[in-house]
Amino acid sequence: MNDHNFAWDQIWDINKGRPNLGMNTRVEVYRLMQFTMRAVLEQEYGDDIAREILKKSGRLAGAEFCKKLLDTSLSITKFTAQLTEMLLELSIGILKVEKFDSKNLSFVVTVSEDLDCSGLPVSGYTVCDYDEGFLEGVFCAYTGKDFVVKEVDCWCTGERTCRFTIDVKMS
Repeated sequence: MNDHNFAWDQIWDINKGRPNLGMNTRVEVYRLMQFTMRAVLEQEYGDDIAREILKKSGRLAGAEFCKKLLDTSLSITKFTAQLTEMLLELSIGILKVEKFDSKNLSFVVTVSEDLDCSGLPVSGYTVCDYDEGFLEGVFCAYTGKDFVVKEVDCWCTGERTCRFTIDVKMS
């Protein structure tokens, strides 16, 4: 994940740059960016490649988020608690761990009220590719291992929360 040209300081002096408007914006503005970008990627490259690009972007964001905002020296239990608190504090979503297998570092988590899909109409397919990557990036940066994250339930498939399986990637 180090072969990219992203640097945290490209985005992080928001208070200086937005002295009147501050740190917050509305979810529909985030979704406008997210879904127009998705539409262009799908048109230019097709659905599968668009999903992969969004997932890779999320993976990079998750890794950088973890390195900048989370304490990777914490135990897994304290780390996931800190991740939960940070996602809530930043209004990204409400993370809950449903299952955790410490031996295999395997999780099932839900994210409610997320930025990407909560409140969207049912489409019959998942849309949280970026979120899959984000969680992969967070747990990779925390453990140094590659993870595979799969969204198994989504607001857009008729659920009222997003559910993800998180597993260490097998070589």
